[in-house]
Amino acid sequence: MTATAAGLAIFVKTPGHSSLKTRLAQAIGRDAAEAFHRHAAAAVADVVIRAQASMPGLVAYWAVAETDAVDAPIWRHLPRIAQGDGDLGARMRSVCGTLRARHGRALLIGADAPQLRAGDVLAACTALDTHEHVIGPSEDGGFWLFGTRIAVPEHAWSETPWSQSDTALRFLDALGDSSVATLRRLCDVDTVDDLAALADALHALHAPTPKQAALARWLRDLRFPA
Repeated sequence: MTATAAGLAIFVKTPGHSSLKTRLAQAIGRDAAEAFHRHAAAAVADVVIRAQASMPGLVAYWAVAETDAVDAPIWRHLPRIAQGDGDLGARMRSVCGTLRARHGRALLIGADAPQLRAGDVLAACTALDTHEHVIGPSEDGGFWLFGTRIAVPEHAWSETPWSQSDTALRFLDALGDSSVATLRRLCDVDTVDDLAALADALHALHAPTPKQAALARWLRDLRFPA
């Protein structure tokens, strides 16, 4: 595997500093939703670190939502980037620009699809050898990964409607005639109904990372509030 240079940012929020997984919290409680986010983020990072063993040019970061939590202990084992201000599009634009300035290629990934495999990350990296962009679509119409090696049109960040059933399609349309590689579709977790699909996906992994196995055990033992 070639050591293709790329920066990858895992987008996270910090428990205790921001409301997170609000729809999930309505069903399982705030503490459990925060615990899920911690487990899921750790699992995604574990997968990325496994991918780095095959692609040493890949540099991973946490993209932390809260500027005052960039140095929080929970995020200390990877370099950190502040997401900056604004809506999701503005924050993605900011992080993407930082990564491209440092590494030439940028990969943005959420913490809501922790069933991904190292092969998915490597596929995203190598796709940028032959395409200008790469996207990993999610079942709900969004995307769990976006990567690029060129400048993204400003209106793609500012005019795409986020968290909608056609978000990925609208974002791709805004990219114009650029070449885009598509990764496999994954289910990400927004509501309690997504947890069963995630548990099944984790169980189906041939070689889960230790953090993925820990998340699978946590899901198995999850108790819903009365």
